[in-house]
Amino acid sequence: MTRVYGTQRKHLDDFLRGRIIGRLECGRTQLEVSEELGIAQSVISRLWQRFQDDGNVSRCYSTGRPRVKTPNEDRYLAVTAKRNRRSTASDLSRQLSSATGTTVSRQTVYRRLGHIGLYARRPVRCVPLTATHCRLRLAWSREHALWTPQQWSCVMFSDESRFSLQSDSRRTFI
Repeated sequence: MTRVYGTQRKHLDDFLRGRIIGRLECGRTQLEVSEELGIAQSVISRLWQRFQDDGNVSRCYSTGRPRVKTPNEDRYLAVTAKRNRRSTASDLSRQLSSATGTTVSRQTVYRRLGHIGLYARRPVRCVPLTATHCRLRLAWSREHALWTPQQWSCVMFSDESRFSLQSDSRRTFI
């Protein structure tokens, strides 16, 4: 039986994998088996190598790239990030690399911390005013617009916060 595989990638079924291994165990060369079954010699070589390494020829199912980091490294990142809240993802990546020898990107650190629930937050330097706040403050100022300096001298303002109608661009990360 000749099985010809074109440019489209197809996976070998378990029966065919068993036939390939059986022929190789009988002493046939990889090239002979390749020509006989119409399968690329590199495929047969990889299958034979896997069989010799772990005695298994079944296909390994996996989705995506395997993880570089272990759960212990994730915990190390979380503890380090919580201890020093101002450290950036790049700083954490460098610390992880020096501590464990595992090199990961800044984006990976950011993503892993996000899964844990740690995100970069920006503290607002001034309190943003809503439409209701603006309306109430305008009403209050109109009521007190005609006060004399003597009346104002009896008032003590305890809240000296900055307020802004737009977002503040001078924010720092936590």
